[in-house]
Amino acid sequence: MWTSNYITSATTAGTEDQKQVLARLLKNQEDIGNAVKPVYGEEAGNKLTSLLKEHIVIAGKIVDAAKSGNAALVNQLNKEWYRNADEIAAFLSGANPYLKNEDLKNLLYMHLKLVTNDLTSSLAKDWNARIVSIDKGVTHIILMADTISEAVVKQFQDKFNK
Repeated sequence: MWTSNYITSATTAGTEDQKQVLARLLKNQEDIGNAVKPVYGEEAGNKLTSLLKEHIVIAGKIVDAAKSGNAALVNQLNKEWYRNADEIAAFLSGANPYLKNEDLKNLLYMHLKLVTNDLTSSLAKDWNARIVSIDKGVTHIILMADTISEAVVKQFQDKFNK
């Protein structure tokens, strides 16, 4: 939700809440990192937060570059975004034997594609396509959350079967 709100704030003329929405979106990344600390520890939670914040910062730069029409910069930043997704997948699969690196990459790459579709539709003012992108994005992020949550519960059955 906050990702899509950020895209709206960043691409709609006259929207003044872009910085506040970005701050809230970055807080989500802290919340996710904090959520894994009870099972993976402080260091792992902080590392995940760092990787996820990098994901958001790169996305914000992509939004700005796309809005200004700088295709070369968008392409460069997309490479960084996918590299970051690879790092997130490697981190999560390294922490949990029930999460396979390639499966996570596929999930993360689809997430990037859906966020890109949201941005592209917004910039084109194709509101029907944007609605489809957002709906698919919500469904997909729930799938990602369920996949990761199920693996965490499987790995730490003793902490969740009380």
